[in-house]
Amino acid sequence: MTGGQRRRTCGAGWRAMLRLLVLPGLLLLAAPAPLHAVEPDEILADPALEARARDLGRELRCLVCQNQSIEDSDAPLARDLRVILRQRIEAGDSDEAAVAWIVERYGDYVLLKPPLRGDTVILWGAPLVALAGGALVVFFAMRRNRRAGNGDGP
Repeated sequence: MTGGQRRRTCGAGWRAMLRLLVLPGLLLLAAPAPLHAVEPDEILADPALEARARDLGRELRCLVCQNQSIEDSDAPLARDLRVILRQRIEAGDSDEAAVAWIVERYGDYVLLKPPLRGDTVILWGAPLVALAGGALVVFFAMRRNRRAGNGDGP
């Protein structure tokens, strides 16, 4: 290989490496930042009360989106829950009372971190069962492949 060919080959390698690094970086920059869906007409005049409402809203699940808090969701039901939460806080409810009022109407499912009880144990246990099941599948697949590779097949 001549010096010119080597330089072209190395240059191509660097360009490929640069593409591999720059493209994901540009995609990350283009990704939308998380938006807060709280609309200006929902915001409480008292900054301390608004901060309480936002903190509590981050603990409540949007029942439409299911994996977003009501603070992050722009679904109409999430808006309704934000308004109710702020009304309860303005009425003088404690944090616990405001959340309890919503939980009483929508159930524990509205909480992003439901309490560990007999009726919610499946919410907490399902990921562990799925992880254990996946580990077993991988274990038995590797064991079967090892046997097939050694010629010890059944």
